[in-house]
Amino acid sequence: MSTLVIKDLHVAIDGKEILKGVNLTINTNEIHAVMGPNGTGKSTLASAIMGHPKYEVTSGSIELDGENVLEMAVDERAKAGLFLGMQYPSEITGVTNADFLRSAINSRREEGDEISLMKFIRELDKKMEFLEMDLDMAQRYLNEGFSGGEKKRNEILQLMMLKPKFAILDEIDSGLDIDALKVVSSGINEMRGEGFGSLIITHYQRLLDYITPDHVHIMMQGRIVKSGGAELAHKLEAEGYEWIKEELGIEDETVGQEA
Repeated sequence: MSTLVIKDLHVAIDGKEILKGVNLTINTNEIHAVMGPNGTGKSTLASAIMGHPKYEVTSGSIELDGENVLEMAVDERAKAGLFLGMQYPSEITGVTNADFLRSAINSRREEGDEISLMKFIRELDKKMEFLEMDLDMAQRYLNEGFSGGEKKRNEILQLMMLKPKFAILDEIDSGLDIDALKVVSSGINEMRGEGFGSLIITHYQRLLDYITPDHVHIMMQGRIVKSGGAELAHKLEAEGYEWIKEELGIEDETVGQEA
């Protein structure tokens, strides 16, 4: 079992504090969902875990199996087993999906132990068929000209091929129609098991209708203010966030950054 531990994490952007003491422990074989109003720091948390240079960690810690993640470069975090599924995946001209994925896989393997071309192609074709992706997409430039749904399926394809210990999925359901949502969710569910854990950031219960979380956390004002099981997400869908604000004495929720 692997463990990702976030302790008293404070993060600032351009001198403005966004995260104000986040505490969260995620084990493999667990799916955690983080929900909350806009501007509460959810995407800031995802970016800070992966080491985006815009986000300054002012105090606190992030550890992966006891190793200090904050001392790792972005590529070292990926090699250690962290994966970020982005809300708005980037387009990269001149690099095909297949070349990108094979290079990413080999970068995490020891020199001389690169994946063979035939094994890679067989596995790639199998995963693309599972995600109902046109096999020709493997030879297209990374995300270039892809629809929103195709980009999100491509993120899950990368997840399934790279097999990280932990996936941070930032609004992976954003902009998906119901059919694409079902396919993307099936890919995430396919990964569930003892060697995989995930932190899913979402606004909507509908994603959690297809991916049942083990834990649901509510973030407000840069902190996790309430945690529970899947039933907590159902209550939010039915009643919104006002009851939490009233229960905890939280005034108007405004951070001014992030979504």
